[in-house]
Amino acid sequence: MKKYIVLLDILFYVVFPLAVWNLGRGFIGDYLAMILSTVPGILYSLYRFFELKKVNFFGIYLLTNLLITFLIDVLAGSAIQLLWNNVIYSYILGLIFFGTIIAKRPIFLYMALDLIEMQGQDRSEMKSLFFSKRIRSIFSWITAGFALKFIILAGIKTWLIQEYGVEAFDKGIILRQILNWGFTIVSLSGFYFINKELGNSSPFNQNETNKEESPI
Repeated sequence: MKKYIVLLDILFYVVFPLAVWNLGRGFIGDYLAMILSTVPGILYSLYRFFELKKVNFFGIYLLTNLLITFLIDVLAGSAIQLLWNNVIYSYILGLIFFGTIIAKRPIFLYMALDLIEMQGQDRSEMKSLFFSKRIRSIFSWITAGFALKFIILAGIKTWLIQEYGVEAFDKGIILRQILNWGFTIVSLSGFYFINKELGNSSPFNQNETNKEESPI
């Protein structure tokens, strides 16, 4: 599945939702079409959650975000309110992400720990490395980038709703995915520097350095 993750993201987060929205709104109305358009993404996200085969921070975040998004959509009551609910939720997510930075517990640090552990690394050992000042700082910048993404998305969605009303829905879907890819690419540079720092921080490299510096 990992091999086709970009294609699957496009299908379940963009193509299927847009198809349901554009084909269904004429028969069932804007609001129901919006709700049904989220079903492919929900099912896909659930599949990815169960594929983890382990309850960890990333899985809990994925499931919680999925549940909250579903509830704010279903409880909106109207198409336009659904759009505004998503704007408000994006702002809240942005603030939460910034909050984890202020608390010196950047959320992406914990997600990275989960991914590292799934690859067979020792979590406690990697956690001590990740919380070193330099590496934690890089994770904070990555987290800040995604917090900014949520706020930018909310700001643009606000303008789209004011400009186009419910017609902003499909534009928001495309915009969200473009921003997701854009900030993911930017975050990869952060992970590159983290890998570099981890290499410098590893006991093996420190021993090698000490040997080179030793006059014996």
